[in-house]
Amino acid sequence: MALKDKFVVRLTAEQREELQRLATTGARSAALITRARILLLADADTDAWPDDQIASALHTSPATVARVRKKFVQEGLNKAIQRRPPTGRQYRKLDGAQEARLAAVACTPPPEGQACWTMKLLADKLVELEVVESIDPSTVWRTLQKTRSSRG
Repeated sequence: MALKDKFVVRLTAEQREELQRLATTGARSAALITRARILLLADADTDAWPDDQIASALHTSPATVARVRKKFVQEGLNKAIQRRPPTGRQYRKLDGAQEARLAAVACTPPPEGQACWTMKLLADKLVELEVVESIDPSTVWRTLQKTRSSRG
């Protein structure tokens, strides 16, 4: 049994209209337009094309066609045409005000008994001052590396 037979795309009239609109009007990402066209060509209620023919016509891979078809059958139209949100994205640990506070602390004299600020000492000081709940010393280092201030 081929993958095409397993995931049969059947579009309603409303879905077909929406896909036609997405594929032909407005500024959209190329990937979204390609996915919309894949579904339109794979619709079993019209003259459905084979996956390899769709891939060739749209300059994409048969695996992409199969993935879009599978996503449509399992999760619906919106999930099939929309891009997945990025996973594992690292968000900024410190906002602008917190970065400014870090730079200000780094420019103060080091704690008693220390010759200079270490990244660990700065991280601990930010937690102590309740600027952040927790922070890794490497994040402190990367943040200070971006600043133009002299810490010496």
